[in-house]
Amino acid sequence: MKWAYLGAGIVFEVLGTISMKYADGFTRLIPSILVFVFYGISLAALVFVLETMEVSIAYGIWASAGTALIAAIGMLFFKENVSVVKILSVSFIILGILGLELFD
Repeated sequence: MKWAYLGAGIVFEVLGTISMKYADGFTRLIPSILVFVFYGISLAALVFVLETMEVSIAYGIWASAGTALIAAIGMLFFKENVSVVKILSVSFIILGILGLELFD
């Protein structure tokens, strides 16, 4: 169950970050509200995960997976720069996530 909560937490963190993009400096009401709703759900999921998982592992996976997903979404949907360095950096983040889980 911890992995389901962690996955949900990551998804809602990503949704919260996407909402930040659309909130336009908190000038748009609905995306601004969604920032807080999605981050609230994300943090609540993380709280449940921490009942059964070490904080260093859970937070490391939560934060880095969210970062990698947002980087990919930014490049694919928001037309952000794509470079070899960016792709390699996101790849290292993903390797770090795997390292945290596989070599714990």
